[in-house]
Order: sequence, then C-alpha cells, then structure tokens
Amino acid sequence: MEGFVGFITEVNDAVNGFVWGVPMLILLVGTGIIMTILTKFFQLSHIGHWWKNTIGGIFSDKHITKHTDKEDKAISQFQSLCTALAATIGTGNIVGVASALISGGPGAIFWMWIVALFGMMTNFSENVLGIYYRRKNSGGEWCGGAMYYLKDGLGSYKGCKQIGAVLAVLFSSFCLLASFGIGNISQVNSIATNMEAAFSVPTFVTGIALVILVTLVIVGGLKRIASVTEKLVPFMAIAYIIGTLVIFFANIDQVGAVFSAIFKGAFGLRAVGGGIVGSGIKMALTWGMKRGVFSNEAGLGSSVMVHSNSNVREPVRQGMWGIFEVFADTIVVCTLTAFAVLSSGLVNLETGEVLTASVESADSALVGQAFSTVFGSFGPMFIAVAILLFAFSTALGWSHYGSKAWEYLFGTKSTIAYKIAFIIIVYLGSTMNLKLAWDLSDTFNGLMAMPNLIGVLCLSPLVMRITKNYVDRVIKKKDVEPMLSVFPDINKDHAE
Repeated sequence: MEGFVGFITEVNDAVNGFVWGVPMLILLVGTGIIMTILTKFFQLSHIGHWWKNTIGGIFSDKHITKHTDKEDKAISQFQSLCTALAATIGTGNIVGVASALISGGPGAIFWMWIVALFGMMTNFSENVLGIYYRRKNSGGEWCGGAMYYLKDGLGSYKGCKQIGAVLAVLFSSFCLLASFGIGNISQVNSIATNMEAAFSVPTFVTGIALVILVTLVIVGGLKRIASVTEKLVPFMAIAYIIGTLVIFFANIDQVGAVFSAIFKGAFGLRAVGGGIVGSGIKMALTWGMKRGVFSNEAGLGSSVMVHSNSNVREPVRQGMWGIFEVFADTIVVCTLTAFAVLSSGLVNLETGEVLTASVESADSALVGQAFSTVFGSFGPMFIAVAILLFAFSTALGWSHYGSKAWEYLFGTKSTIAYKIAFIIIVYLGSTMNLKLAWDLSDTFNGLMAMPNLIGVLCLSPLVMRITKNYVDRVIKKKDVEPMLSVFPDINKDHAE
C-alpha cells in the first residue's frame, strides 16, 4: 500500500507542478483582470448596488429568502448562496490559510487578496453564464454550469463545436475528480484528524459518523442540501468570525506589524532563507494563489452549478451573489484567520518561520494554537469543531457539484451511483494520508479550472454585453430588451 501511495504521490507531484506553473497562474488571475476591465470594474464601481442586492437585500427583499413550492425544483437566492458558501467556506479558510503561511510566508496572504479581488469578477462571469445557458432536466430541475456554456456557448462559435463539446466533457470529468478530492477527501480527512487530536476520537469512528450524516442529507437531493446549509452556514460563519474578532481586538496592537509583514513578504522585502529574495516572492505568490483558489474557488466553475439552481431571473443578479461569495470567503474569513495566526507570536513576522510545531504537523494545529493564546485550552477544541462544521458543509456542497457533473456525463437517472461512490469515499478519506489528500486537491483544482477559464475568456464579450444590458436597464433605467437566456422561450417567459 505504501508503495502505491508513493507512486501516486510522485505522479501527482509531476502533474501538480505542470498544472500550477506560471502559465496557469497567469490564466487564473489574467481572466479575473480581463473580466474586471470588460465590466468596467463592476465589483468596485457598483459596490453599493451589489451589496444592497445581496447580503443587504436579505433584510429588505423577501424574494431573496423566500422558499420555492414543493413542486418547484429551484431554490431561493439565499439558499443558493449558503450552499455555495458551504462548499467554499471550508478547511481552506483554516488549514489552507495556515498552509499558505507555512509554505509561502506572510506575503502569501497578499496574493490571496489579489486572487479574491479579481476572482470576484471571474465568479461573477461564471454565474452570469451559468444562468444564461441553463436549462431544465427531465426531472424539472435547473442544470447549469461550465459544461453547458462550454458546449452551447463556446460550441456555438464557428468551427468550435467539437472543441466546446470536448472541453465540456473534460470539465465534467475533472469536476468528478475534484468532488472526491477538494470536496470530500481533504474535508473529511481534516475532520477526522482534528477530532482525534482534540477529542481523542478514532478516525474510523469519525468516518462512520460522517457516512451516516452525509447519507441522510445527500439522498434528499439539492432541496435537502440547501435546507441544511441555509441553517448551518450562517451559524458556523458568524461563530467563527466572532472568535477571530475576539483575537483581533485582543491583539489590536499587532495590526501594524502584521500588515507590514504581509506587504513586505509579498514583494520579497522581508528576510528570506539563504537571502534568495526572488524565491521568497515566488513562494508567497504561488502558495497565496493556490490556497486562494482552494478557498474561494473562483475560476474553478464549481459554485455556478448551484447558483444556476436559483429561482432568480437576471443573470447579473446571480452574478452579484458570486462577488459577495468571494468577498465573504477570502477578504473576510481568510483575512481574520491570517491575522489570528500572525498576531499570536507563533510565527516570525520577519522570516515567516513557524516558531511552534513542525511544518508537517502545523496546518490546523497552528490555528488552534493561535486561538489558545486568547482562549486557552478551549482554542484547539473550538478550531476542531469549526473544521468539523466547515468541512462537513463543504462536502455537502461538493456532493451536488459532483452529481451535476455525473449527470452531464451519464444522465440524470444514474446519479444514484455517484452518491453511493461519494459516501464510500467519505469513509476512506477519513483515514487517508493528509499530505496526499491536499496535494491531490491542488491538482484536481487546476485541471478543473483550465477548461472553465477558457470558456469564460472566450465568452467574455457576451458577459460584457449582458452586464451592460443590466446596468442600462436596472441602474440607468433605460428602455432596452433584457438579455436573460440563450433560449428564446426561457428568455420570453422570464421577461414577462
């Protein structure tokens, strides 16, 4: 078994090095930059509008939180956000941030912010395209995602029919693998490891408990997943944010030093082992971007699959939820985690060196120790419970993504086979080698992002037109025909 794991590790390292090379990072951030420019910096120029119509609207617009009828397979805008956040606010916000700090130093956090800033518009574009190209399956449920805008969008260009179809299949295949990696193995593994460390619960016991809980939820389909996540996500997010804010105010005198370390580390101005400044910049940039993508998933084309199930009519309105999703995940939650660690005294702010625990055993333990500096022995237990909730919700969200990819490849009726496989891997993932689990997740992330980003870039003129159409109609109050769907009948129904 060890030999097989070693072989898989070597192959994965080779693929991972290729996938996460400079060209991939350029494609990832470059797509966000291009979409930001084409939409005239929508995430900044219309910040009041998208804030008012997303999180602000929860308290003033009943349609955002209103549940659909039992016969209607769509879910509310708030449920779609919670399910998407369930998949994005996960171990990446705790273990991922710690990994970025350990491997890339404080400067990695700056590059996580950059990924988030431009990733907002990548996520926005994915959701716009997801709503625009979605359709209903035989069960009356909305189906949308990168596979559909690759096949029907990119495929509609002259000479691109086969390319669009092939990329759609590749995306769906990589999504299946990613759902078992980022959405399953790495999540349940983190739960099992932390439950054993904090409460001495054997990993196999945690694995059995997770199998039962996951089974009870995912067999009920998206409606049940959304029902659970809309209750779980606000609770876990608010509880974690309160915990990190307590640390923030307890260490508020460290604000200047922490942010100075982040900016110095990002540009190689801090001391780097061996004096190799260029190497320090590369490590900070690479790990910041990798963990940024793992955390907010902008560019993967994942969350669009649940956003497309929303009962919203306007593509741009759902796109704005994508902006908020990235903002909440990375700018808020990841930043607070990073501050908790960097202000704790457990990390050398000049070199980025972890002053406690080994690199191999740090990760979530490092965050737990940071919390213990303020909360005492309760700190590691708090983090263990937070990881349990974050990771469990992530697994639920990704089970939907994987089932949609499976449905595209093998048909609606066969999705039960995927759910069975997902449940089996929940148990196996609970006892897998943690490093291998994270390495596999990085590789699957990159493979999944490639076809999706190609689709977003090729369809960027369409996103620009749809966004301009929305701004003209809704914000500037001009009398223009709406652009709501590529399908004339759906567009007509929605317009009415």
